[in-house]
Amino acid sequence: MRSKLFVPASRPELFAKALASAADALSFDLEDAVAAERKPQARAALRELLLSDAVARATKVLIVRVNALDTPHFAADIAALTQPGLAFINLPKPESVDDVRAAAAALEQAERANRVTTPIRLLLNIESPKAFRHAAELAGAHPRVAGLQLGLGDLFEPLGVARREPAAIQQAMFGLRLAAGEAGVFAYDSAFANIKDEAGFRAEAQLARSMGFRGKSCIHPSQVALANDVFRPSDDDIAHAVRVVQAARDARGKGLGAYVVDGKMIDPPFVARALDLVRHARQLALLTPEQDAVIGDSGDAL
Repeated sequence: MRSKLFVPASRPELFAKALASAADALSFDLEDAVAAERKPQARAALRELLLSDAVARATKVLIVRVNALDTPHFAADIAALTQPGLAFINLPKPESVDDVRAAAAALEQAERANRVTTPIRLLLNIESPKAFRHAAELAGAHPRVAGLQLGLGDLFEPLGVARREPAAIQQAMFGLRLAAGEAGVFAYDSAFANIKDEAGFRAEAQLARSMGFRGKSCIHPSQVALANDVFRPSDDDIAHAVRVVQAARDARGKGLGAYVVDGKMIDPPFVARALDLVRHARQLALLTPEQDAVIGDSGDAL
C-alpha cells in the first residue's frame, strides 16, 4: 500500500477513474470531504459502488473513511458500508481504548448483518494530542487494528504548529512509528495539501519511508506516482534483503547468531527488517523468479 488515494464519496463520477488509477489503495471519504447535508446521498452512492461488479473485479485495497464515532453519521456509515471486498475502515479521531473497541464491536455486528466473512480491519487516524500520547494503547485496543495513520494537519493546526516545520514533522513521525511498533501494527503517513509542490511531497514521503512507514496518503492523482516511486523497494535493497534471508537460513542451520552479509554484521533485528522488505516486494510482484525460489518459505521458518 505505497499510495492511498482519497476519493470523495460525494463524487461518484470519480469512482471509475479512481479504480483505474495507479494507486495501490483507494480511501473513499465520507468525513471531511462531504458536507453534512450530502452525507446520506454520498453513503448511498458508495454502498452502490461497493456492491458493484467493478469492485468485485478490483485488485486494489479498498478503504472507507467513515465519520467519527461521536457523530450521528457513524452508525449509518458502518451499517451500510461494511461490505465484502472492503479491507479497512479508516476511523477518524479515536481518543480512547473504549472508542476503538466500540468501533470494532459495531463493525463486527455489521459484518454479521451483511454476511461479510472476511474480517475488515481498522486503520486509526492519530490526529489529536491525546490520541498521539496514547497511540500505542489505541493500536493495541483490539485485534482488528491493523495500522495507525498520522494526521498532521489536524494534529498541528489547532496548536499553532506549522504544518511544514521539519522538526515537528520528524518528531511526530518518529513517535507514531514507535507507537505502531510497540503494538505490532503498521504506520501510514499523512496527506500533503500542496498539490503543486512535488518536491515537498517527495521529501516528506522519503522521510516517512526512512522511518519505516508503509506509504503515503494522496489527495490528488498526480501524487500517486510520487508515492509509488518513493515507497517502492529498490532492486538493490531487494537483492540485499534476499541475501540476508538466505544467509539467516543458512546460519540457523549452523547455530550462528551473527554473521556478515555484503560487509555488514547481521543479527536478528536486521533479519526482521529484511523479511519485511521481502514480503513487501513479493506483494508488489517485484521479486525475480530466482529470488522467489531462493526465499521460498524461509520467512515462515525464521
